[in-house]
Amino acid sequence: MMKVAIVYDRVNKWGGAERVLLALHDIFPKAPLYTSVYDAKNASWAEVFPKVETTFLQKIPFAKSNHEFLGTLMPLAFESFDFSGFDLVISVTSEAAKGIKTGPKTFHICYCLTPTRYLWSGHKFYFESPPSKFGFIPFFKYLSIPFIKYLKKWDVEASRRPDKFIAISQEIKERIKKYYKRDSEIVFPPVDIPSHPKELKNRKKGNYYLIVNRLIPYKRVDLAIKAFNKLKYPLYIVGSGSEEAKLKKMAFDNVKFLGQVNEIELSVLYLGALALVMPQEEDFGIVALEAQSYGVPVIAFKKGGAKDTVINGKTGILFERQTTDSLMRAVKKFAKMHFSERILKSNARRFSFKVFKQGIVNQIPK
Repeated sequence: MMKVAIVYDRVNKWGGAERVLLALHDIFPKAPLYTSVYDAKNASWAEVFPKVETTFLQKIPFAKSNHEFLGTLMPLAFESFDFSGFDLVISVTSEAAKGIKTGPKTFHICYCLTPTRYLWSGHKFYFESPPSKFGFIPFFKYLSIPFIKYLKKWDVEASRRPDKFIAISQEIKERIKKYYKRDSEIVFPPVDIPSHPKELKNRKKGNYYLIVNRLIPYKRVDLAIKAFNKLKYPLYIVGSGSEEAKLKKMAFDNVKFLGQVNEIELSVLYLGALALVMPQEEDFGIVALEAQSYGVPVIAFKKGGAKDTVINGKTGILFERQTTDSLMRAVKKFAKMHFSERILKSNARRFSFKVFKQGIVNQIPK
């Protein structure tokens, strides 16, 4: 029987990438999970893996929640793993996990969420407008130059190590080619098609629009708040993050922050929403398909993964520019349109676990 291992950058939160890991666990239930750091409290989902192996970074007290400060140690951390006993290793990564070293008898598939964002596609955003936890560092952009130079060189070298690349969207396929000069196949991440509890069926639509996002800068929740402040339409925001206090200060009374919610609460919110709003550029954007699986259309920025997941005019609206006016026009246009629940749910089913599993299996050498 083939021995398989799964590798991920860090196990300390819950999100779209973590859903991919659980899907891979369903395909390879005996595969252990290798990662730089593991926060069991904030990542209880990982308990299903037979074993979670960590690096020396696990012993650093603040590493579980402040991995941003440890970027230059990530290469050494992932290169320290020994995969000589495995036939297949699948790295799921948006950073350093692709840099593991494997021998000639081990086949390494990299399921690439994106080429390291802060080094490539998002470099300007991260280092000219750094996340707030870095904001106190004077001249952050200039102090980071030697570290970024080293990490870029290592990242390109690390990109040569996988035997095969899989991209999560057309956008990521193009980035892999641009930054790593590697070809890749596309296997879309899986989306759970919910089975609604009986008490939620036939629930009437509310009058609100919904955002389900981490509240961090590149998610551009600020853009949505500015638009809905002007529109005065109800906007419910699910999620938390470093920008939460700032966003709450700028929001008018029609904008409600709901924090973290459980699965049932999120189901209720999806079923009652007029539309999901995605003002950010996503690498893929699983929430867009989650919404559609509930029969909820999506208003999304026309870039990145939204072009794969939202059919403009049929399962939502794609707005052209990441500006308040462009988003407002899209919302006003949306309010005059009708969307078929059947078409929305049908589109979501194109991204089912069954399709994902077959896509992964097809990439494994016979």
